[in-house]
Amino acid sequence: MELRDIEIFLTLAEELHFGRTATRLCLSPARVTQAIQKQERQVGAPLFERNNRTVRLTQVGRQLRDDLRPLYAGLRDSMERAQLAGQGITGILRVGMLPLNAHDLRPYWDVFRLRHSLWKLRVHKAQVGEAFPALRRGDIDVLVSWLPVDEPDLTVGPVVFAEQRVLAVATDHQLAPRASVSLEMVSDFQHPHADTGPGYWYDAYAPRLTRRGRQIERGPVVRDAEEAMTLASMDGLVVLFPAHVTRYWVRPDIAYLSVTDMEPLSYALVWRSEAESEPIRALAGVIRDLGPLPSVPAP
Repeated sequence: MELRDIEIFLTLAEELHFGRTATRLCLSPARVTQAIQKQERQVGAPLFERNNRTVRLTQVGRQLRDDLRPLYAGLRDSMERAQLAGQGITGILRVGMLPLNAHDLRPYWDVFRLRHSLWKLRVHKAQVGEAFPALRRGDIDVLVSWLPVDEPDLTVGPVVFAEQRVLAVATDHQLAPRASVSLEMVSDFQHPHADTGPGYWYDAYAPRLTRRGRQIERGPVVRDAEEAMTLASMDGLVVLFPAHVTRYWVRPDIAYLSVTDMEPLSYALVWRSEAESEPIRALAGVIRDLGPLPSVPAP
């Protein structure tokens, strides 16, 4: 199996969508399909169950994913370290971002690079459902995550920022003309649900109950923010976000309303305790030195 085909398989195993896999790898969907069919012929069994609506790993596909993932990651990291060593770079710090506002965090990135010119800083998006697994597998070194995070194997570092909450609704939704709402007001509307753990962690982002104890209706399970936003636009769901999405994710089909009865959502650095390293401590030190970002009010 060629290295590129392994990458295609592992990406599809994560995305479970041929179109998103093709977009992510800058390939045509036909190329993705061709690679998977070739691998299935080599293995002698289906790797994915697929129909017009869903793509799922078979038992054989799950086993192959679990076997290939650490091998591929190790080979990729070895090649990258060798290339960087040739450029005089002695280490890499990979930061996964759950929020969208990586540009707002530029002061931290810039000071880190200024202080540690021999270390490479990589900042990229993290998927909600894969955030903790990626951290535990070692795919990323540090995660910028909302709080609380109370896991025995993870360390919570300094707070990076805290933001007010907004609600995303379709521009033709009955709530769209309003400037602000309360959770009490929107508890009867469907909110998307992320079938990811730990439960307390997602509940801090999207509560199950209002302050008065009313249950907030949970709707379809979504894999990421893009899918949640599509459901808001097309199916009338309402979606909670931190306020920076109003600047980073402007859409003609979505209106953002301030939420008046929720506490600001704090984000902090999180890393695997046993994998703590000098670059991790250095980034945490930069954030402590500069302090959290100034609070930006919801629109």
